[in-house]
Amino acid sequence: MVRTTVERAKASLRRAAPALWIYAAVRGCGLLALWAYAWYQGSHPRNLIGLGWDARWYNRIAEYGYGTIIPAADQHQIIYNDLSFFPLYPETVRLISAVVPIGAVNVALLVAWVATLLSAWAIYLIGARLYGHRVGIALVLLYALLPSAVIQTMAYTEPVMTAFAAWSLYAVLTRRWLWAGSLAALAGLSRPNGCAVAAAVCVGMLVDAWRRRNAGRGQNWRAWVGALISPLGWFGYVLWVGYETGTPTGYFKIQAGWGSKFDFGLSAARFFKHLVSHPDYFAYYVAAFIVAAFVILFALCITDRIPLTLLAYCAVLLLIGIGGAGFFNSKPRFLMPAFPLLIPAAIALARARPRTAWVAVISLAGFSFFYGTYLLTISRIAI
Repeated sequence: MVRTTVERAKASLRRAAPALWIYAAVRGCGLLALWAYAWYQGSHPRNLIGLGWDARWYNRIAEYGYGTIIPAADQHQIIYNDLSFFPLYPETVRLISAVVPIGAVNVALLVAWVATLLSAWAIYLIGARLYGHRVGIALVLLYALLPSAVIQTMAYTEPVMTAFAAWSLYAVLTRRWLWAGSLAALAGLSRPNGCAVAAAVCVGMLVDAWRRRNAGRGQNWRAWVGALISPLGWFGYVLWVGYETGTPTGYFKIQAGWGSKFDFGLSAARFFKHLVSHPDYFAYYVAAFIVAAFVILFALCITDRIPLTLLAYCAVLLLIGIGGAGFFNSKPRFLMPAFPLLIPAAIALARARPRTAWVAVISLAGFSFFYGTYLLTISRIAI
């Protein structure tokens, strides 16, 4: 049994190898561009990707645990509390750092890089299973060339959450329900929007139950158990924060303290209006373009009838990412795990003429490398 599982994993890895090599080459080039400009600017490249913005919070949790609360100097109503950060990533870094003496920052980057390769592997498998080998490779390539793809190689939680999400979604597509639920629970323990994976597993279970009922077959108990397991990570952390703060809504109050509330996209709409009428930072316009592009891609995914499980996953990510108030500049990061939205573009790229495909890929690569470098070395806006 174990030998069969290992052999299947090796065979799967061999099929995905071209996509993984392409992904590693693309993101490696992006890192080289960042490192070259960082050295030219006089910055330490490792600190930019290992201690930039939220990565500094994760590093502090990994080294000292929870308990940091910082009132904002310029906005007294804003209180930064590290309980808003989910624990799986920093606690993993803490455990590995205890046995691998290379420093917490290096461990954090190592975990993120391994996770992002695992996510690329699962993304390929999803694309290849649904639409063939070429689309699988194209899907991985487009994911690597997202404008804010530099985050995939930073000490952030997005690589970890995306890895668990992608493998959970693949498990749903292949009807491995207990794996799907367990991986979804881990995704929910890694990021606030990890609950989208649990929603996808539950939708997949309902679709499977409906088909079995129509076919006159008995229900699969594994699907129901997987669905029950899937939200435990997310709910577990939210309940723990509630216990620590003395109120069931403690986590959401802490998020509100950061200025992050859910208003069904009203703040996002106001910010779009602001960008039209008032000049602002370049990064805000790119963020607005990415958000609009993802909404359009979601509509295309509906018309292309991608599996309902993937649609549900992306719908929840869009709802959380766009519906939340504040941090407009971070919305591309919040939406980055929604890789299934790239499926229509991956299909088009796989079917395009070689010359057209090369022009598209080189153009996307140029902008992705430039924008990733810009975000971490020139822009002063949090990502």
